[in-house]
Amino acid sequence: MKIAVFCKSVPDTETKVRLKGDRLDTSGIKYILNPYDEFAVEEAVRMKEAKKAEEIVAISMGPARAQEALRNALAIGADRAVLVTDDALDGSDTLATAKVLVKVLEKEGGDFDLLLFGQRAIDGDTWQVPSQVAALLDLPQATCTVALEVEPGSKAVATRLVEGGEEIHELTLPAVITCSKGLNEPRYPSLPNIMKAKKKPLTTYSLGDLGIDASEVGKNGSRTEVLSYELPPARGGGKKVEGEPEEVVAELVKFLKEEIKVI
Repeated sequence: MKIAVFCKSVPDTETKVRLKGDRLDTSGIKYILNPYDEFAVEEAVRMKEAKKAEEIVAISMGPARAQEALRNALAIGADRAVLVTDDALDGSDTLATAKVLVKVLEKEGGDFDLLLFGQRAIDGDTWQVPSQVAALLDLPQATCTVALEVEPGSKAVATRLVEGGEEIHELTLPAVITCSKGLNEPRYPSLPNIMKAKKKPLTTYSLGDLGIDASEVGKNGSRTEVLSYELPPARGGGKKVEGEPEEVVAELVKFLKEEIKVI
């Protein structure tokens, strides 16, 4: 069984967000492997350790710095990595991204049995790319997966979280799975594995290598565009209401109606 694991380079969760005009200030930001993608990589590695998979390919799209996230995936246990990087990709929305990832799969032979994604990326937080890849490839999909059993060459049984409980889905392979917290506990790469990861193959593709025209990606090839960013308003001080219960209730209702206008 051949597994593709999709990885994204994202700002560290401890990064302090700053704006430069109406855009994000990316200077001084530390980038890491998207935490939800770690669940996907770990699950793939466990399948290989259980002799259910022969090869794990970590795939990413982004600037050259995304190599660091891919090296992290290689240190966890992926066999090789693929990075699509091209200046024309800047500004690509989720659909343009999904189209590029599909082209990568085709370039790599298109013979993947399982496509594993993190449930979401902690920067854009759109939850869209995995579903768009599944739709473009006409593959079954299970999202928010917290338990997964795979029979190579046959099917996958995924337990996914829903409001108030869980659902169990049986999917014919090949299939797309998004991995959620609770699926496993990602391992910390050991120093020897970090060193080995530096020697594992990492292939870089440009748009030309994939047969994609620059007009199909970036702002021109996207159906949505981020116009600007702004920080949330500073939190104001609290308001304390005192008095008899009926007075407090009346004051609270007045506050909700007249000041913050939620009722």
